[in-house]
Amino acid sequence: MLDECGSGMEPIAIAVRGRGEWVLIHRCIGCGVLHANRSAADDSPLLLVRLAVRPLALPPFPLDRLSVM
Repeated sequence: MLDECGSGMEPIAIAVRGRGEWVLIHRCIGCGVLHANRSAADDSPLLLVRLAVRPLALPPFPLDRLSVM
């Protein structure tokens, strides 16, 4: 997928719309513009789930801090 500037797009997140429709959030590698596209029937379910759980797999803080709270 290419952006208007001609650069490639990278998937960065998953969002869920009203009735459970999954939407891929892509960022342009060149200019940083964000685009939202519905997931398609031929999208890999495994890759979609991997993208969806990325924040849980790579939290922005050490998980051991949770036990102190």
